[in-house]
Amino acid sequence: MIPEGLSFDEAAAIPLVFLTAWHMLVEQVKVQPGEAILILAAGSGVGSAAIQIARLFGARVIATASTDEKLQKAGELGADELINYTDKDFLEEVKRLTNKRGVDIVFEHVGKSTWENSIKALKKGGRLVTCGATTGYDPTTDLRYVFSKALKIFGNFMGRKEGLKRALQFFPEKLKPVIDTSFPLQDAAKAHQRLMNREQFGKLILKP
Repeated sequence: MIPEGLSFDEAAAIPLVFLTAWHMLVEQVKVQPGEAILILAAGSGVGSAAIQIARLFGARVIATASTDEKLQKAGELGADELINYTDKDFLEEVKRLTNKRGVDIVFEHVGKSTWENSIKALKKGGRLVTCGATTGYDPTTDLRYVFSKALKIFGNFMGRKEGLKRALQFFPEKLKPVIDTSFPLQDAAKAHQRLMNREQFGKLILKP
């Protein structure tokens, strides 16, 4: 059932990304008020959902993106700290922003290009949760960081219907779908190219 106050397009932008991000943050790593969370690729559908869910639960959000325009939008969604990873080393920025402590949680779905620094960005006892590997599935993991810092790593594939039902209760007052562009179905190739070029912020919608 579509929450009152949402269009069909907005409702279509909810299930996959909010189902996934909710399960990752709420059910798996159990984000808590005041915790620092690093959300990579904030311009993605799942990243934009994660920012909102983390803020809903009172976390401090550090978001990364490739452009200042995307970071501005991430800030409008509730991100507290913004890192343009094309200009700055996100690991060094995390250390600076946390006084070298590290974050409690890393929301990872980028894969090989960020994995090693995602591990290093965690504080002692920190949690990393991942649902993707868009830049490669075979990163290097220095196990010394994992066992010496007692890190916890969670894998995730989508979520549960019960979690989505819980998340839907917060729409549209506290959570909102983020739509980049709606394309007619015959322009699916253009939508795919926009994704490949990493131009979008939020979800792309295909309309039959």
